Amino acid sequence: MAADLAPQKRALRAELRERRRNLTRDERAAATEGITERLIALTRQTGARSVSCYLSATDEPDTRPFVNWARATGLRVLFPITRTDGLLDWTTATDDEEEVTGLAGTPEPVGELLGPIAINDVDLIVVPAASVDRSGMRLGWGRGYYDKTLGSMERCPPVYGVLFDSELVDEVPRERHDQAIDGVVTPTRTVEFPTRSARRRRI
Repeated sequence: MAADLAPQKRALRAELRERRRNLTRDERAAATEGITERLIALTRQTGARSVSCYLSATDEPDTRPFVNWARATGLRVLFPITRTDGLLDWTTATDDEEEVTGLAGTPEPVGELLGPIAINDVDLIVVPAASVDRSGMRLGWGRGYYDKTLGSMERCPPVYGVLFDSELVDEVPRERHDQAIDGVVTPTRTVEFPTRSARRRRI
């Protein structure tokens, strides 16, 4: 019988949240600058014309400068919208973006809902993460929205998590439903995980 990893995951998430809250303003500003530069470079490298990205919450690495750049550059940007059935809906970015707090307690823009399958049209997916290990296994925040989404996609584009540097670790707890990602972007580096990327290229 498989071990119940839920308590271990909860403890790790709590530790990671505390670490994020203890970052100084200067550390956050430097992290935002580095992450924005690397997300822009990644978008250009992949030739993405449409991207999915989330609106970062207060304690998360800041994705908003990247989103602003993507909109100003003319890229189509899809944002996740949480649903009561555990799936993600999607909406596009607009210039007069109004935000609300979604079901998961994170910021979400207000806009026309496009349905869960809209994610199939993007060229690059940027996802939140609590931690990611060096095999590409992602530890999320326990709600399973992205695991369901990525697990249901037949032809998944590159998927990158956004982390602070210390959150790329040797190993995270893994359960059957957990989904690996292609790489991570941190304030100081972009790391690609060759195992999943090679598998995706063969599809």
